[in-house]
Amino acid sequence: MSQFFSIHAETPQARLIKQAADIIRKGGLIVYPTDSCYAMGCSLDNKDGLERIRKIRQLDEKHHFTLACSDLSQLGSYAKVDNRTFRMLKAATPGSYTFILQATKEVPRRVWHPKKQTVGLRVPDHPVALALLEELGEPMLSTTLMLPNEEYPMTDAWEIRDRLEHDVDLVIEGGYCGTDPTTVVDLSDDYPVVLREGKGPLSPFGL
Repeated sequence: MSQFFSIHAETPQARLIKQAADIIRKGGLIVYPTDSCYAMGCSLDNKDGLERIRKIRQLDEKHHFTLACSDLSQLGSYAKVDNRTFRMLKAATPGSYTFILQATKEVPRRVWHPKKQTVGLRVPDHPVALALLEELGEPMLSTTLMLPNEEYPMTDAWEIRDRLEHDVDLVIEGGYCGTDPTTVVDLSDDYPVVLREGKGPLSPFGL
């Protein structure tokens, strides 16, 4: 049965953030709040966590997983970013965006897109998510909590626990997150391409 933490959405309790990070470090799969929707996350080297996410969401190998990063500096260690791309990223982070970029060797191959060698990256604009990522000191493998055959992501942490209490190790309640997913922008080529228009505005990319 999963644990359940209620963490203040604006001033996260450091004790609970540390406990949540310890659960992740020990191989746990968690549900946590972001600036767009609730998401599932685990450590980057957690092979079992990745497979558990695939099973819960019924994802195939072509799905772009996301690395949630604490800041742009950390993001730059896991993606190939030129000066032009860096300027766009700087204008849009932290924020409700997922960027598709060429992965560096710091990213496990099992997380790459099998053909494009790309990966999704984001810096969420949510105090709980950022505090958790800072405590971890490394990115978290992440994906929106969108269950199979459902039109919208789940928004109520108590309901999430009821539905997934035997599938995840921790549910963090951090207030209402909404149902708008991130805007997904592919920055892996010469020009930005919007793959999904979501909560984040397109203005930082000249679109």
